[in-house]
Amino acid sequence: MKIDFANLTKAYDEHSAEFEQVSLDVMSSARYILGKETEELETSLREYVKSDYALGVSSGTDALLLSMMALGIRGGDEVITTPFTFIATAETIACLGAKPVFVDIDEETFNIDVSQIEKAITDKTKAIMPVSLYGQMANMDEINAIAAKHNLVVIEDAAQSFGALYKGKRSCSASTIGCTSFFPAKPLGCFGDGGAVFTQDRELYEKMKAMRVHGQVKRYTHKYIGMGGRLDNLQAAILNVKLRHYGKDIERRQQVAKQYTELLKGHVLTPSIKEDRTSVWAQYTIRIKNREELQSKLKDAGIPTAVHYPIPMHLQECFAYLGHKKGDFPISEICASEVMSLPMNPYLTTDEIEYITSNIINSFR
Repeated sequence: MKIDFANLTKAYDEHSAEFEQVSLDVMSSARYILGKETEELETSLREYVKSDYALGVSSGTDALLLSMMALGIRGGDEVITTPFTFIATAETIACLGAKPVFVDIDEETFNIDVSQIEKAITDKTKAIMPVSLYGQMANMDEINAIAAKHNLVVIEDAAQSFGALYKGKRSCSASTIGCTSFFPAKPLGCFGDGGAVFTQDRELYEKMKAMRVHGQVKRYTHKYIGMGGRLDNLQAAILNVKLRHYGKDIERRQQVAKQYTELLKGHVLTPSIKEDRTSVWAQYTIRIKNREELQSKLKDAGIPTAVHYPIPMHLQECFAYLGHKKGDFPISEICASEVMSLPMNPYLTTDEIEYITSNIINSFR
């Protein structure tokens, strides 16, 4: 049996007629940038998340960058975040000349350890950027309370958690700004790059809307230094189709995760989801000590795996200037050496899940 990790082909096949129709509509109309499809998507995203404002942007990375630009984060400022994440989180902070300040993670959820945030705050701290890793939101109430106490803003990096719930609130609606990604392999993915920013603050929204188009408030009149951060109208059209079916996709992801957990419990460390929240299962990530050996055996059996992420940010060469060393964030380092993501998509069958899990279990014999 050969398993597909994300199965983007089936994601296309399931709604191919709708995708092709909306794509033809955009191409024949020649509305390639900021057309009615983008406006429709922004309305639907706003309603889905229950956020006052939503803005389609060119990628999840640009969503983070745009958010911090609008908040005025610049050289000399500090932003607290996690070292156990994709590089875009810390990279965008550094791109603005600000300093990423790392706080270790909670071993159970892989999200930032809230109990360690306050001791990382200095008079240069301007924001906290928690990452809702693998599809589960961080402890947003506690993070927001710390931010309010110290007059900071919170930017949720929700690139992997769009659609997840925390105490009844959707990811991207529980902080000053929420940012997500529509990269093709995300739970809600387009056919290229795309992302969105969300806020309840009208002033921030208007500023980000202008900065998305080079700070332009009317043609050739530029109020801010901005960027070319628009979402392609074709990608918006694709996302309009996918968002209509997204609830079903999340339900199927939940079923896949449930089967994985039932079959693997007691054999490996399976993901832990807090009772007051849900995950959209961007990844199904287990922990295993003999990772490379197991990956090799699974590869031979036609089962792809991935490691999200093998090197924490503080040990990446590009962040050597921060002066960190091995041992500074031990939980992140341990998890980076043990995590392994299994195939996760809404189209995995029971037979495929049983094949994957039996190969994992049998590898210990």
